[in-house]
Amino acid sequence: MVNDEIPEPKSETKNNFIREDIQFQYFWYLFIFFTIYLTSYIVPAFLFMSYIFLFFLPNFLDTSSFIALFTEIKPILALVSMPLVIIGCYLIRLFFVGLMTRFFWRLTEKKCPSKDGIIPRNFPSRTLNYYHIRSFLIKYGKNTFTKGAFPWLSNWLYNFVGSSVIGKGSTFEESIGNEKFGIVGKNCYFGAGAALATHLVDGTFGNINYFHVKIGDNVTAAAGNLVAAGSEAYDNSYLLPIASAGKHSLLKGNNYYWGIPLRKIFRKKTMEFLDLTPKELEINANIVGYTDKKVLEKLKSEKSLEPPEEIIRTETEESLDNEKEIDINDLSEEDLALDFTTSSAISRVNIKFLVVYIPIFWLSGMLDTIIFYTFISLVSNKFVMIFFLPTIIIIMWFIFILGCFFFSKLFLVLINLIHKPKEGIFRAEIGDTDFEFWSLRTEIKKIVLWLLRNWPLPWADILAFKFFGVKMTLSSSLYDSWCDSEFITFGRRVLVGQGVTIMSSMVIGKYLIIKNVICGDYSLIGGHSTIAPGTIIGEDTFVSALSTSVYSQILEPGWIYIGVPCIKLKPNKYAESQREILVKRDVDEERKFEIEHEVNIDEDKKDLL
Repeated sequence: MVNDEIPEPKSETKNNFIREDIQFQYFWYLFIFFTIYLTSYIVPAFLFMSYIFLFFLPNFLDTSSFIALFTEIKPILALVSMPLVIIGCYLIRLFFVGLMTRFFWRLTEKKCPSKDGIIPRNFPSRTLNYYHIRSFLIKYGKNTFTKGAFPWLSNWLYNFVGSSVIGKGSTFEESIGNEKFGIVGKNCYFGAGAALATHLVDGTFGNINYFHVKIGDNVTAAAGNLVAAGSEAYDNSYLLPIASAGKHSLLKGNNYYWGIPLRKIFRKKTMEFLDLTPKELEINANIVGYTDKKVLEKLKSEKSLEPPEEIIRTETEESLDNEKEIDINDLSEEDLALDFTTSSAISRVNIKFLVVYIPIFWLSGMLDTIIFYTFISLVSNKFVMIFFLPTIIIIMWFIFILGCFFFSKLFLVLINLIHKPKEGIFRAEIGDTDFEFWSLRTEIKKIVLWLLRNWPLPWADILAFKFFGVKMTLSSSLYDSWCDSEFITFGRRVLVGQGVTIMSSMVIGKYLIIKNVICGDYSLIGGHSTIAPGTIIGEDTFVSALSTSVYSQILEPGWIYIGVPCIKLKPNKYAESQREILVKRDVDEERKFEIEHEVNIDEDKKDLL
C-alpha cells in the first residue's frame, strides 16, 4: 500500500480552546412540527368528512334495506369508493407534509444556506443552529413516508423538499440515514441498513463534518454499508455487505469493494466471494470487471479448475447411493428443539408474557374513549369538529402513550417488588427465575419504547428511558439508536450516533448476561457501533463508527477507540485540530492526500477558531 506522508494536524493551545454547551432550540422544533402536522391534516380531513356526511352517510349508512346495500347503484358506489377515498386522502396528506417541509426547508436555506465544510461544535453559532433545525425538520417527513403505506415515495419527498437529489430508478431500503445532503445517480440500490452518512460528529465539543456524499449511476450497496461524509462513488461501484467508506473516500467505480474501511477487491477474490467458477467467469466475460483476458487465462491454468463432467457425475452418483434416508418417525423432540442462540427461541419464551399488553391497552384505550366521547358531546357543529379533528387525533395519541407509560410503570413496580432486577450471569432457559423476569420486564417496556420511537418528536424516547430506570439527563441524545432499558448510566452531554446498539444484557448460548453500562460525561459513540454489557466509557472518550466493545471492557478517558473489538487509536483531540485541512483517501490508488477547505462557520465567529 502506498500512503503519502501526512503531518500531524496542528493543535490550538489549551488556553485558547473554547468549550460551550450547545443549547438546542426546542421551541422552534415544536413550532415547526405542529405547524407541519396540523396543516397537513386540514385539507384531507375536510375532504374525508365531506365525503362521509355528503355521500357515504346518506347513500350507505342511512339505507333502510340491507338488500339495497348490494343491489342499488349508489350504496354500491359508496361502499366501493370508501377505500379509494381513504387512500386518496392519505396521499393528499403526504403531499402537504412534503409541501410544508419544503416551505420551512427553503426558508432556512435563505437564512443560512447549507454548504460543505466542518462546523465547529464547541461554541454556538447561526450555522450550527440552522444545521440542527434542518436535521430535525426532515425527520418527521422521513418517518411519515418510510413508515407509511408507500415507503418508496420517500425519494419524491427528498427531491421535492431539496434535502437530497436522488436519480430515477434508485432504491433505498430501510435505513437510519439517506435523508439529506446526498447526490445519488440513476438505478442505484442501497440495501437494508446501508446509509449515506453525510454528517459525522467528532465529539461533544468537536466538529460536525458536513459534506455531500456523491453517488454515480448503477451503484449498489448490498446491506449494512456506511458511506461517510465527503465520499464519492463513481459509476458501477459495487459494495459487498458491510463494506464501509471512511469520510472523504474516493471510489473510481467499475469494481467491487469490501471491508472496513473498504478497499478494492481483486477479480479472483470476487470469484471466491460469489462462488463463481472460471468457466462461469468465461461465460460472463462481458460483465464489467471480468474483461481482463490475462486474468481469465491464468484462472483456467490453475489446478483449482473443475474436474471433467464424467468424474463429477460418477462422484455424485456414489454420494447419493451412500446417503442414508432420514426417517421422520425416528426424529425425537430433542432433535427438533431450537437452541437459545436463536432469536426465535427467545421470542417463543416471551409469547406468554404478551398477555400483559391486554390490560395496558384496554386501560389506555378507555382514557382515549372518554376524551373522544367528551369531544363529540361538546361539539355539535360538524364543521368545527372537522377543523379540530387533527388536534384531537394527536391529543388522543399522546394520551394513549401516556396511559401506556403509566400502566406499564405500574406493572413494573409490582413485578420488581416480587423479583428485584440484578446483575449477573443466569441460565437462559424456561424455569430460571431471573431469565423469565428479565423477559417479562423487556416485553412490558418494549411497547412504550416502540410507541415513542414512532412518535414525531425523536428525542421523546429519552423520557421513556428515564421513566424506566436508565440514569441519564435530557442533555444526552440518542439518535435513532437501540438501547437497553435498564442497567444503563449516561453522564452529561453523551452523544449516541445513529444505528448504535447499547446492550446491558445479552444472550450468549444458553446464558443470559446482565451488567451495567456506564458512559462518562461528554463521551460519544459513533454510528453503527455496538456496546457490550459491562462496558465503561470514560469521560471525553470517542468510540468511532462501526466499532464494537467487548464484555466488561474499560475505555480510558480522553481517548479515541476504533475497531472490532475496539482498541486505542490516539488521544481525543479532534475538537482542537486544524479544521481547514481535509484528508481524502483514494481507495483504488491506495493513497491519501490533503486539501484545504474553508470552515463552515459564521463570518463573525471565525475569530474563535
